[in-house]
Amino acid sequence: MPNVTRGDRMGGLLSYLAGEGRANEHTEPHLVNGDSATFTFFGDSELAPSAALAIAKHLDEPRTAFGVEVNGGHVWHASLSLRAEEGELTDEHWARIAEQFVDRMGFTQVSGKAGCRWVAVRHGLSKAGNDHIHIAVNLVREDGTKASIHHDYSRAQSIARELEQEHGLQLLESRGSDMAMRGERPGEREIANRRGDDTLASVRLERSVRAAAAASLDEGEFVRRLHQAGVLVRPRFAADRDDVVAGYSVALRPGNRDETIVWHGGGRLARDLTLPRLRDGWPDTPQSAQAGVDEWRATWRNPMRYTPVAPGREQHEPGPELWREYTDQVTQLRDQLSAVDPTDRATWARVARETSGAFAAWSQRVEATPGPLADASRTLARTAQIRARDVGRKNTAGPRSIAGAANLLAMATTHGQGTQAEAMLFRQLMRTAQAIYSMHQAVDESRRAAEIRKALGARLDAVRARMPELVGVAAESPMTETLLQATGGQAPARPAGSPLPTPLTPRRQVPTTPPERGAER
Repeated sequence: MPNVTRGDRMGGLLSYLAGEGRANEHTEPHLVNGDSATFTFFGDSELAPSAALAIAKHLDEPRTAFGVEVNGGHVWHASLSLRAEEGELTDEHWARIAEQFVDRMGFTQVSGKAGCRWVAVRHGLSKAGNDHIHIAVNLVREDGTKASIHHDYSRAQSIARELEQEHGLQLLESRGSDMAMRGERPGEREIANRRGDDTLASVRLERSVRAAAAASLDEGEFVRRLHQAGVLVRPRFAADRDDVVAGYSVALRPGNRDETIVWHGGGRLARDLTLPRLRDGWPDTPQSAQAGVDEWRATWRNPMRYTPVAPGREQHEPGPELWREYTDQVTQLRDQLSAVDPTDRATWARVARETSGAFAAWSQRVEATPGPLADASRTLARTAQIRARDVGRKNTAGPRSIAGAANLLAMATTHGQGTQAEAMLFRQLMRTAQAIYSMHQAVDESRRAAEIRKALGARLDAVRARMPELVGVAAESPMTETLLQATGGQAPARPAGSPLPTPLTPRRQVPTTPPERGAER
């Protein structure tokens, strides 16, 4: 999420960025990008205090040459940061992001106007472990005109969302922003520590909700599966209604009477887990709606003592005949995906959400503490976090095919020890995940592809090792060679531009003399 500030001291800003930081957290400060002339002159220099002041003076030249003042300050500053768990980007990747950011903000010649002088500085991780860069812009353009900063904060947020999506970065929550994975709540870590749990409650609850949603064929089954997983659930009814459910919240069952129940709304766990989004995959009939309301009402009265109104298939172990049927369904889905446009965000988000749910169901069944399967689920789930305006687009991937597989993985009693049927289903789910990986590669989201490769590669070796060899099937890993290759992208070539600064021609100062006393004004 960008943090935007204004000021009038370019030297002060660059000196801070080149310094040690408030907690000595700044290490190896250096430029990663800038306008063509600035980066050519200073790009290879160590950002020592003297170099920082020289860069600041160079950036300030258009303002001083033309004598232009900008209300609120001519120094525009934005910091772009990743979540700590996302690791670090290369300088080349940050350079690409910085250039695209200032282009879209209208600070460069891409806008059709004279460019602003700017630099992007990188100086190590923040105190919280976030990889980030700082962008400093002189709002006075090379021709002495002022860059527009109208609604600059909201535009910066919107552009950041676009770049997160395009570069496969984890989406951050912002008011009015796109779909997003949620961050850690204040105090949530402390609550987990008091429970003696290394895993946050929100992570456990997200896994349970994804598993239940993916395995359920309707809303009533979803409520019952959450209860079956030991999760407390309660509805949020529409205003002045008790027959229309607008949302829901979930909580971990307390370990003792003194433990406070902390509720999490579905949308607080992840934007694709809101009730309206989940309903996209369930039938919309009067019968299913009423059955869902009946279950919601039952748990609303007393979530701790909820008893299912109409128990269904979640109570029964799936028969052996269903393994082949549901595995075939996943295979058919995988085949259908080859014809889906990589830019069809809505379809890929749906497939990712359901595949993520299948891995979550598997994890919940065999991992007492969220492990590699849960990691795979959360990684795939990020693909489901699409922009709000894309949600309503028509899905093109055919019938919903993952629910059967998720049901098998949620209800199987093999406990992940491996059977021929389980191995075949695992193979097809991995191939579906590979299709999601290939989609990200096709739209130049190499970082997201790399995250999927990492989550589904070495981390799942232990799971793969428990699987028996498939009889009558060529011995090959569902993870193809493509998925095992490094996927780090390179920054594109720097666009053409003169490495020399634009000659600055100050406005001619016309001397004036005071009018003679008594002269007309």
